[in-house]
Amino acid sequence: MKKITVVALTLALAIFASACGSNGNKPASGSADGETAKKVIVGTANDFEQVAFLDDKGNLTGFDVELIREIDKRLEQYEFEFQTLEFSNILLSLETKKVDIAAHLFEKNPERAEKFDFNQEPYAYWRNKIIVASDNADPIQTLDDLKGKKVLIGPTSAQAQILENYNKENDNAIEIVYQQNDANDEVLQITSGRVYATLGADFLLPIKDPQGKLKTVGEPLNEGNILYVFRKNDPESKKLSDAVDATIKELKADGTLKKISEQWLGQDFSK
Repeated sequence: MKKITVVALTLALAIFASACGSNGNKPASGSADGETAKKVIVGTANDFEQVAFLDDKGNLTGFDVELIREIDKRLEQYEFEFQTLEFSNILLSLETKKVDIAAHLFEKNPERAEKFDFNQEPYAYWRNKIIVASDNADPIQTLDDLKGKKVLIGPTSAQAQILENYNKENDNAIEIVYQQNDANDEVLQITSGRVYATLGADFLLPIKDPQGKLKTVGEPLNEGNILYVFRKNDPESKKLSDAVDATIKELKADGTLKKISEQWLGQDFSK
């Protein structure tokens, strides 16, 4: 900022800057006129252990949360703010402009791509597999082996889409049971016999099931890139998406994303 030699104007400017600094807004990147950062509402949930959850002090944290916070630090032109929602409402809230980014380990699939845009640079990768009780001796390898059985799945999830697409082509052969409340109750539901199996990302199983009561079986049903979701045909969303992409590349290059992944997921799933 240029120096102002007039004492009165200098004093006025100092008072104004102090007042602006007290509201917690970040200055826009490259702004010379004190313009405040554009607020971005990030939609996520708060019951996905190690990914987006409340710690023992009631603070929102986890892999997705801390990664977004790191992106926020590096994008001075934006100010990120979290809004926690039921998982099934996150994309609806994005569509209705209640949030600006959906961040909850979303996988890109054709059904979602019809309605939403995604950033280009994945921040994690996963493989969806069938999950059953660890003492299950049945030779389960493919979805065909789940015909006539109850399979637990989160509504609107990428895994639910896999089952729903299978049922469309196989006369509803699998009995889909949609989770109602706890997004992490697969262990109890499967070990109690209420359901036979679930589908899930292989890297998340140790997080959800640290005691090893469940296991993955068969070949991967698909492999997915984990991305953030944005509104479709929205210039501001595209601008934000591009900025997020550039930052994810920086985080990969300097090792920060690897560190966050290892801290919360136990391994580096960023490559």
